[in-house]
Amino acid sequence: MDRSHLYKNLGINLDMAVEAHDILQQERQSNVSGVEVYENKVGHTVITTVKVTSPEGEKAMGKPMGHYVTLDAPHMKINNRDIHQELSGLLAQEISKLIHLAPNDPVLIVGLGNWHATPDALGPKVVSHTMVTRHLHQYAPEELQGGLRPVSAIAPGVLGLTGIETAEIIKGVVEKTNPRLVIAIDALATRSVERMATSLQLADTGIHPGSGVGNRRTGITEETMGVPVLAIGVPTVVHAGVIAHEAIELLLQQFHTSPSLYRLYKGLNPESMQQIIEDVLEPFGQDLIMTPKEIDTLIESTSRIIASALSQALHPSISGTTEGMQYLQ
Repeated sequence: MDRSHLYKNLGINLDMAVEAHDILQQERQSNVSGVEVYENKVGHTVITTVKVTSPEGEKAMGKPMGHYVTLDAPHMKINNRDIHQELSGLLAQEISKLIHLAPNDPVLIVGLGNWHATPDALGPKVVSHTMVTRHLHQYAPEELQGGLRPVSAIAPGVLGLTGIETAEIIKGVVEKTNPRLVIAIDALATRSVERMATSLQLADTGIHPGSGVGNRRTGITEETMGVPVLAIGVPTVVHAGVIAHEAIELLLQQFHTSPSLYRLYKGLNPESMQQIIEDVLEPFGQDLIMTPKEIDTLIESTSRIIASALSQALHPSISGTTEGMQYLQ
């Protein structure tokens, strides 16, 4: 059974556009029509841009037309200030390429997620480290504003904590504060264990909170908010079904080394793999997800990298070697 069909049957959504494209390309053994991919390596970081250019590509990918930029940085896990500074600078550059703002256009930063659940606390953590300046423009003299853009931030929580759809809260804030851009930060789900807390994805198409773990909520998009939305995400969890599938795949690959085992492999019913995975995941079914044991430390360091990158990208007076780095300390 193809990975895409297996994931669909198990209720697994792929948050990472680069992963969705890789799976499609492997299954089709050809390029995906309506999708362009560019890759660039800077230092230890691989930057991959997936551009969905047509309705055909949108349907195949399951992603709206737009740009999806992934920074794969395995060194992000290392607790090294210089490495994090380099990465935040690269992220700031990629953010700057996707936003189109006048120097004093206001921006609203939204930290999506549940601050009581560590793997889902990335958004609120970024907000806690964000440099907010909107109040300075409202109440401070012009000479004290220091070339800082009006930036406000909110961590609206989740439906289970507030009883209010997150999109409704954000929409209300947008209507009252009139930002020219919303930047939404959220934790993502990945199919690759190696990508957990080592990749960052930017998307100028907005975000659907909780979609990666089967808990799809109203989208935070330009259509729902009335202003452009840039989404920043970091994969912090992987579905247990994905891990089980990868383990079975590796086992089956070993069958090719033995003629007798290969005949057994060829006789397997493709649907049996899905049934085996479903049996293993009981009684949690589709709700079992995995995260690293050191996720609290990874969330803290990753949130500081993103907050620093936002400061550099949004505030003209902040460089990658001065105030913007205070959040990495």
